[in-house]
Amino acid sequence: MAAAAATVMPPHADPPPLAAARNPTAPTSDTQCRRDAPTPSLRALFLRAVDPSRPSSWSAAVADLLSSGDPAAALAAFAAALRTNPAALRPALPPALRAAAAAASLAAGRQLHLLALRSGLFPSDAYAASALLHMYHHCSRPLDARRAFDEIPSPNPVIVTAMASGCVRNNLVYPALAIFRSMVASDSASVVDEAAALVALSASARVPDRGITGGIHALVAKIGLDGHAGVANTMLDAYAKGGGCDLGAARRLFDMMERDAVSWNTMIALYAQNGLSAEALRLYGKMLNVGDDVRCNAVTLSAVLLACAHAGAIQTGKRIHNQVVRMGLEENVYVGTSVVDMYSKCGRVEMARKAFCRVKEKNILTWSAMIAGYAMQGHGHEALEVFNEMRRSGLKPNYITFISVLAACSHAGLLNEGRQWYNAMRREFGIEPGVEHYGCMVDLLGRAGCLDEAYGLIKEMNVRPDAAMWGALLSACRIHKNVELAEIAANRLFELDASNAGYYVLLSNIYAEAGMWKDVERMRVLFKIRGMEKPPGYSSVELKGKTHSFYVGDKRHPQHKEIYAYLDKLLERMQEAGYAPNTGSVHHDLDEEEKGSMLRIHSEKLAVAFALMNSVQGSVIHVIKNLRVCTDCHTAIKIITKLTGREIIVRDIKRFHHFKDGLCSCGDYW
Repeated sequence: MAAAAATVMPPHADPPPLAAARNPTAPTSDTQCRRDAPTPSLRALFLRAVDPSRPSSWSAAVADLLSSGDPAAALAAFAAALRTNPAALRPALPPALRAAAAAASLAAGRQLHLLALRSGLFPSDAYAASALLHMYHHCSRPLDARRAFDEIPSPNPVIVTAMASGCVRNNLVYPALAIFRSMVASDSASVVDEAAALVALSASARVPDRGITGGIHALVAKIGLDGHAGVANTMLDAYAKGGGCDLGAARRLFDMMERDAVSWNTMIALYAQNGLSAEALRLYGKMLNVGDDVRCNAVTLSAVLLACAHAGAIQTGKRIHNQVVRMGLEENVYVGTSVVDMYSKCGRVEMARKAFCRVKEKNILTWSAMIAGYAMQGHGHEALEVFNEMRRSGLKPNYITFISVLAACSHAGLLNEGRQWYNAMRREFGIEPGVEHYGCMVDLLGRAGCLDEAYGLIKEMNVRPDAAMWGALLSACRIHKNVELAEIAANRLFELDASNAGYYVLLSNIYAEAGMWKDVERMRVLFKIRGMEKPPGYSSVELKGKTHSFYVGDKRHPQHKEIYAYLDKLLERMQEAGYAPNTGSVHHDLDEEEKGSMLRIHSEKLAVAFALMNSVQGSVIHVIKNLRVCTDCHTAIKIITKLTGREIIVRDIKRFHHFKDGLCSCGDYW
């Protein structure tokens, strides 16, 4: 046993000095000896702290060295303990196994396993067994842990929890949940303590069956553990990871629990991640009024900035940014990246660039956010410049970065550059393209008119094409009026997601633009038979912290009479400047005059008119559209910026349009 122990770490004749344990290969020259003059005092301190005759003293020494962050020294101390006092094996083995786990040293862990077997501590000693499972899981050997677990005759709840926790660590969530169920079934719910509940909830957060979290919640509430802050917060996180389907349950739990900063941050982030920006911002306002017991931090601000980004709420985003500056978090990589993302998604790429430059230690997500910011504006060349700057900094692009790069090429119509980086992604960087990369390439090729090449890419790709990819091809078919290929793409979309009304509408519009009115009617009948409803298009504008939304022909706004009167006068000026309604944007079999009347009351025009009436001259107008901006409104807004001297930024479902002086940043390519 002593021989085996000696090989755990380099042997020492006596208990090792701390410096030697940390650096067993240190030089021994005279100069070095003089430099290490304090070593004898450290050695003496170690010997005074450890009573060699007391096994518990050795155990404490191993545990203290481990907790100080030096697992190598802890293992060396354990080896010395066995040479000095073999009775130290029992109390010192569990911390030694945890030291092997912390060092991710499978070799040391296996030797300790052997010692445990020879001494009879495994599987009889619960502490040693639990630490052994911990070691194998931290060394990424879950099968070895399972074999060891199966050798334990009657594992107690601590051991079972350790096994389940290790499974979660190695992303074996279903085995973890099975172990938890067996724990409850074999005895009673009373064996479930706080640690077991935390493990079970962590596992439930990673599975698609959202009912599991609810079941564990019921058990936890039954045995009275839902009052524990850690359990409640983990449960809230599990609901949060379930997305919108568990949103109600998460909010009910949040309202009942004793809330701390973690609880508030989780709930705000849940709303923000599900696009419920208004709810996230309202909850943030309530958090600020709670008092000194709960204060916002970097996590809070990142979540709120995400909410602003989704809503395009630039004014609110600026106020949050001011809070970031006041708290000294502008250089924080996580908060700084969120600021970059917020400004990018609000169409203010120049402000995003300034925020980007203030982040000192940029990570791959920071660079990717800046590239994506330029991509969304259609500034493809600028996006590629940032990409090359990132590469010069020494960071290697990853999967996400290349999504942004290819999206930049797609939005800017950079066909050759897109092909170049798509090929380099695999050849130079060893990154296999995923559905997102294929989708960008299909969009790029399709918009450039290379429909056959785009279709060929879909047919030869090594992953199953998703709805976004076929949707990109269908949109390209609309641009280039290819009805035959549009029908192929639409049929694939109907197979993938038959309940999505947008695909039926898009194919119907393609038929309408081709004058195929019988097919348009056929699509409308099919639409009704399947009980679908087209999502209503709307445009929104933020003014003085309040969001104003408009639908086509909307008369619900308190200023609707003034808005229509202002818009009529504006349209007269536009017509004098050469504007003529693009009736091709109306997909109904109507005469030209009726089509023109419908175009006058589109939501984009109402939102722009309202903003022009109520905002300060010279300020930038931001409009959010939930659908693709129509070609007529796109033309109209270009003329409006020339007549009024205002900048207008429109974010639609596809991209940003930055209108200024009669031009759009997209170059009419969207």
